Amino acid sequence: MSPTTPESESGRPGRADDPADDLPTNRLAAFASSRGRYYAVFLAVFAAVLIISNISATKVIGFGPIVTDGGAFLFPIAYILGDVISEVYGFKAARKAVITGFGLQILATFVFWLVLISPPGPGYENQDAFAAVLGFYPRIVAASLVGYFVGQLLNSWVLVAVKKRMGESKLWVRLLTSTGVGEFVDTLLFCIIAFAGVIPGLDFINYIIVGFVYKVAVEVILMPVTYRVIKIVKKHEPSYDLPADASR
Repeated sequence: MSPTTPESESGRPGRADDPADDLPTNRLAAFASSRGRYYAVFLAVFAAVLIISNISATKVIGFGPIVTDGGAFLFPIAYILGDVISEVYGFKAARKAVITGFGLQILATFVFWLVLISPPGPGYENQDAFAAVLGFYPRIVAASLVGYFVGQLLNSWVLVAVKKRMGESKLWVRLLTSTGVGEFVDTLLFCIIAFAGVIPGLDFINYIIVGFVYKVAVEVILMPVTYRVIKIVKKHEPSYDLPADASR
């Protein structure tokens, strides 16, 4: 089966969701359909990680001289999931995941806003605490929408572009290259929009540097896990049809 075979009208997975149509096609690069067996699972986990991370990011935390936010515990996993989706399912599928995640973010923001402006019921004494935490959430979401949308799309585009030129070999090159580009842009935009004027002076510079280095470090440390997950999904995803002469 050719990597560019379209899906049949019967709904059988094919190659209709191949990435980056404007990039040259490499015969050694294969991608599964977003209608494949596991895509919906990755999409759901991706969206959940995104929402949980952005709620957690409303708290600034410090470990000695290191300044970060609560999203640091989980948010790097979103990029790893983005790498898996991009590597296995391609750019269009990754873009669909990003758009879906942010649609849910907007929904969450709207619901929190409705709850915030609703009058407290009898006996409820935590309105100020609720507003202090989730009242800041829209700014976090705005920062995430801009930073992560640009950063994750760059991450996916770079990964797929490198794969189309290099084939299936040297996965570590495209993982590190795409993460470096995506995380830098994401971190810079997110920090400026979310915390400029909130975190003062040199602590703000520290926050940007620590955020970028930390996220890339997590990707590097968890790269063996990412490799393993990608290998398993490629093996068990029926619509992933790797050319016989490609290097795994």
